[in-house]
Amino acid sequence: MDKLWAPWRINYINNNGKTKGCIFCRAKRNKSADQVIFKTAKCVCLLNIYPYNNGHLLISPLRHVAEIEQLDREEVLDMFQALKRAKLLLKKVLKPQGYNLGFNLGRNAGAGITGHLHLHIVPRWAGDTNFMPVIAGVKVISQSLEELAKRLKNADK
Repeated sequence: MDKLWAPWRINYINNNGKTKGCIFCRAKRNKSADQVIFKTAKCVCLLNIYPYNNGHLLISPLRHVAEIEQLDREEVLDMFQALKRAKLLLKKVLKPQGYNLGFNLGRNAGAGITGHLHLHIVPRWAGDTNFMPVIAGVKVISQSLEELAKRLKNADK
């Protein structure tokens, strides 16, 4: 039997996917956190540590709000400027052929974190879906989060 190596998932397994406190509020306080790619005046961009695909990024406002309508004009503009910056970094480093962008608003819409609004940026490539998720219930991510974070941060200089 082949083995898939994904050691970063052990915390998710041990905690049943639960972390204490808000991951976005923790990220805004600690810019040196490995998964934080960049911070702006109004938001933070970080790697999703349980990604759907390699390079899966999250952008959230620094202010802890749950709904889009709670954002002020400056936060909206800053989030979309951060989206442009993040997309350019992904394009430079990973060269995806497409992207899924979106908000999951509410638990019934698929939100894992409902209290702090966040935007998903998921790079996509032709053939990036295969039999593994369907047959084995496993998604293969071929690059470590640490290596990817380092490459994205270096590309942002």
